[in-house]
Amino acid sequence: MTYTKTVSLPVSPDEAFALVTEPERLRRWMTVSAYVDLRAGGDFRWTVAPGNYAAGTVREVDPGRRVVLGWGWDELEDLPADSSTVTVTIEPDGDGSLVTLVHEGLTADQEASHAEGWNHFLGRLERLAAAGDAGPNTWPIAAEDLTPMLAAEAALAAVQPVLRLITADDADRPTPCPELPVGQLVDHLVRSMVGLGAMVGATVAEADGSAEHRVSVAADQAITAWRGTDLDSMVAGPVGEMPASVAATLLGAEIILHGWDLAQAFDRTLDVSDVVVAYLHTLSEPILPTARGRSFADEVPASPDATPLDRFAAFAGRTPMRVATR
Repeated sequence: MTYTKTVSLPVSPDEAFALVTEPERLRRWMTVSAYVDLRAGGDFRWTVAPGNYAAGTVREVDPGRRVVLGWGWDELEDLPADSSTVTVTIEPDGDGSLVTLVHEGLTADQEASHAEGWNHFLGRLERLAAAGDAGPNTWPIAAEDLTPMLAAEAALAAVQPVLRLITADDADRPTPCPELPVGQLVDHLVRSMVGLGAMVGATVAEADGSAEHRVSVAADQAITAWRGTDLDSMVAGPVGEMPASVAATLLGAEIILHGWDLAQAFDRTLDVSDVVVAYLHTLSEPILPTARGRSFADEVPASPDATPLDRFAAFAGRTPMRVATR
């Protein structure tokens, strides 16, 4: 079975090609993170949603016109990596472009499920190209099967829209952490991902570019390293050995709490599942208090109408900026 759909984008063919191949642009409409070695024979791996990883081989590349991917899913036996074919063709259309996606090599059931997914994401691609923002991604995660790594991916997805707001002019903008304005807080979050990767023997390479790109690339590397870690083992923590199951909590907690800090700086809220927040809050309860006075302040009272994320932030010693400045 084959799925086919064409969408019209008000952007040039070169920009349309970038939107469907470049990680920083893919994250704006389809992925939480993406790795693409854009050459024939190169690999790609996209976290389409927490716990859902598309992977395979780049089979053909004609820049600005066409890319062919060997498509499948990690850990999905009936459609493993590289076992079907996705072809994206781009044609000029007046001042814009026509983008046609063809997905071949599917069973009837696979075609139906992929049609649902492609229709969802191609709709987001159209909104991004037309308005510059695809809006929140409503694709669900398997909340009942959360792990620290899945929660970290969900946290990253929630924080990315705020990270995209940050420009060089925002470096000195205050956050709820008085000693860490926006620029330094972004640096701190990237370094946290580097340190968390090192705890399990991984080298997290820091990327240049926007705040969103730097944090997303570092977080993806750290989360990927932890995904292959035995959570029953011990790892080298900042103050000695600690259970991997406990240390893994720091991935999502660091991302969501510092994401909350950054959202406060821009008077925004994070669109994140209450289930994910409750999961991270519960996992953090034994470990976070041990870092008070160093990484975290003493718990502060939460307002009666506080969201689950605001309550988690209060547990971590944060006071909302609107309250702090009254």
